[in-house]
Amino acid sequence: MSASANLAERLRARIEHDGPISFYEWMKAALYDEREGYYCRADRVPQGRTGDYRTGPEMSPLFTATFADYFAKLHTDLKWPGSWTVFEMGAGGGHFAHGLLSELRKYEPKVFASTNYVIDEIGAAARSRAAHRVSEFADRISFQRLDDDDVTPATGVVFSNELIDAFPVHRVVMSAGTLRELCVGLSAGGFTFVECAVEPEVAEYCRRADMQLSEGQIAEVNLEAEKFVSRAAALLDRGYLVTVDYGADRNELLGAPERRLGTLRAFYRHQIVDDVLARPGEQDLTTTIDWTQIQEAGSRAGLRTIRFERLDQFIGASVGSIMGRMVSEKHDAVEMLRFTTSARELLLPDGMASYFWVLVQEKVA
Repeated sequence: MSASANLAERLRARIEHDGPISFYEWMKAALYDEREGYYCRADRVPQGRTGDYRTGPEMSPLFTATFADYFAKLHTDLKWPGSWTVFEMGAGGGHFAHGLLSELRKYEPKVFASTNYVIDEIGAAARSRAAHRVSEFADRISFQRLDDDDVTPATGVVFSNELIDAFPVHRVVMSAGTLRELCVGLSAGGFTFVECAVEPEVAEYCRRADMQLSEGQIAEVNLEAEKFVSRAAALLDRGYLVTVDYGADRNELLGAPERRLGTLRAFYRHQIVDDVLARPGEQDLTTTIDWTQIQEAGSRAGLRTIRFERLDQFIGASVGSIMGRMVSEKHDAVEMLRFTTSARELLLPDGMASYFWVLVQEKVA
């Protein structure tokens, strides 16, 4: 292929040459291709009003303030270590890192003084934006790929927000009484799903999870989620894995009628797109995560669940004191209105935060 060929052309040429590829490989390229993957492109910022979605740290400062308060409590539970590390996986443009360190510096100076902050972000453009945003904390922030073997385990917290839902997944379907994998092939109209034999590691997971699908039912298999939990646990000698994402337990994922065709979705300019295979690299792809899988993977990695609740409830549990101090810092009516409006989405029972969950898993030395 010509070096100037775009991602769709390169994927098309690969399929023409090798035959259909797993959806995992297609989604991995669409999201993480070094040149044109959705999360690696230098010409677009995926988050925010001008992007395709917004996350909690960009929506309201209340999100980050709540986690700063909670991390300070975890620091106390760890008996006030003189040095601890916050590992943030998939930090994007650094909004959470900047907000968290700002809150700790202002309200928890002893915790701030002991904090080292490590950012793992795959996209070079996002790393550059994050480095600029957190430049005032350069003395305590480093950027590192945390799947490297030379990372030394530390006491602290591994944090991720809306990361696991963006891992590439396999898709399986029950077809004529046999479990098959949905791969990506070509049709006259472009990319299309075709049935293939199930890859061995996917079949093994389906057996282990006792995945029983009805005829025609589709489900996602997120093997990367288990690898992530194992890797996160290995980063800690003692501490906590704090995961924020949208998901459901396995029975709900597989039993809900509205999820009969799986949970794979595509977003473009804050709108759901019908064709998930259209425009690879230009639209976000996401799936609902299996919280049962995450907790099972944690148990195998030496983690135990200590807290699991909806994000709006998690924020609401400590909102009184945090809101009070944040409101007192607003200097005019416009600023106050902007803050209270954004905070509502994180507090109302039917707001954005009600669709997300917070899972806290502890590793004890």
